[in-house]
Amino acid sequence: MKTTLTPTSLASTLSQLATSNSAYAKVYPGEPIDRQPVHTIYGGGHLFKKDTARRLGDVALASLRDYAPDFATFARAIALRGHESLPETSAAAAAIDAEFQRDPVAAANANPHAAFARTVYNRVVDKLTREPAEDFRIDFEDGYGVRTDADEDAHAHQAALETAAGMKDGTLPPFIGIRIKNFGPDTHARGIRTLDIFLTGLSEASGKKLPANFVVMLPKLVSAQQVATMVEVLEGFEAAGLFPKGSLKMEFMVETTQSVIDVRGVCPLPDFVRAAKGRCVAAALGVYDYTASVGVTAQEQKIDHRACDFARHVMQVSLGASGLYLSDGATNIMPSALHVAPEGGQLTPQQITENRNAVHSAWKLNFTHVRRSLAHGWYQGWDLNPAQLPIRYAAVYSYFLEYLPDATARLRNFVEKAARATLVRGAGGSGGGGVFDDAATAQGLLTFFIQGVRRGAISRAELAATGLTQDEIRMRSFIEILKQRQSVK
Repeated sequence: MKTTLTPTSLASTLSQLATSNSAYAKVYPGEPIDRQPVHTIYGGGHLFKKDTARRLGDVALASLRDYAPDFATFARAIALRGHESLPETSAAAAAIDAEFQRDPVAAANANPHAAFARTVYNRVVDKLTREPAEDFRIDFEDGYGVRTDADEDAHAHQAALETAAGMKDGTLPPFIGIRIKNFGPDTHARGIRTLDIFLTGLSEASGKKLPANFVVMLPKLVSAQQVATMVEVLEGFEAAGLFPKGSLKMEFMVETTQSVIDVRGVCPLPDFVRAAKGRCVAAALGVYDYTASVGVTAQEQKIDHRACDFARHVMQVSLGASGLYLSDGATNIMPSALHVAPEGGQLTPQQITENRNAVHSAWKLNFTHVRRSLAHGWYQGWDLNPAQLPIRYAAVYSYFLEYLPDATARLRNFVEKAARATLVRGAGGSGGGGVFDDAATAQGLLTFFIQGVRRGAISRAELAATGLTQDEIRMRSFIEILKQRQSVK
């Protein structure tokens, strides 16, 4: 075919375009493919022990034992899909369990809602037994309270020793970090000192090693200068030989209006990331401080408040595809019993019922909030209490398992049809039509599997049913998958 433009005439223009594309790719590398924790749970720095994660799991399992000893009770408590058809007694649930033990295929066909509820419940129990906490923050901010400088010094040093002991014993969660006080005028010195004592003690006790996926969290961020200060502080620790150069990472919390729209009238979040010089790995929304900052009164401070939705969307728009993990807030209604048995005594039947109803009500609210976050594209959130852990995992597992059969069939169909159309077009040159008509939908389905695999909610076997491989999933692009398959053919 005759053309007008030549490689020579296009050289300068395409060179500029390549430079621009390269710069864009550095800022927006795309959604991470590596593991992201589904939650962060925090506890006061004065309470942290090397086996805190295991202790949290024990409390979570105890809450299941006390308030949801079987899959049916748990499913009804959180209003899991199909819970209306499940038995109302533990004896009846045990009978269904026995049926699944004898013939799981027949039992699942006869009672699909029970099969779904059992799968979610059993995965939750397994998770709490095997790896109860995925991410933990040793907290010296809101979860720590107001204490003397001497106390905080001692607690920071002790937390460092416990962290080193957990590294040695292999008892730390897969992700861990420390939250210090914010860098405002009244608290920055205390925050830096606590971090200094902690990191100095950790370096000495661990032989200059950091736990896997360790981060320093900076709360209540209001300016890029605060991030720049944090970077200089971290560089100072590395320059002093505490840890290897570039190994200390940070994250920040969006808890103020100034983090969303600053004095210039623009969103400063990208400025925060640039100021971090490659050290920032995550950003979390602090829903209760944020709602307070916009004037919302205490009784209306909720994770699903519209003010929080605005902040979430700004974070997604400004930080999406930047490679950062985004984390949602927490449900502040705790699954706690209303009554405690007196020493040497017992609760009344009415008190037992009221306790169960209170825990179940909090569980259901928590489940609704986590599922809402997932539906809005937020796959990580904060937990405040170990009794919330069963709900976190149940919400994540159920979210992906509910849509898995449909998503599997649809994605497999997209891939097969698009591959055939591409092949016809390449062979005949005249059509086959609409190779990428549904590419955006297919990309959404691919994202579903990427997120599910990253969080352990979708297994490799379940992924294989789509016709895609683990390597193809890591490509993160439906169009690139098709191009790769076309080149192979």
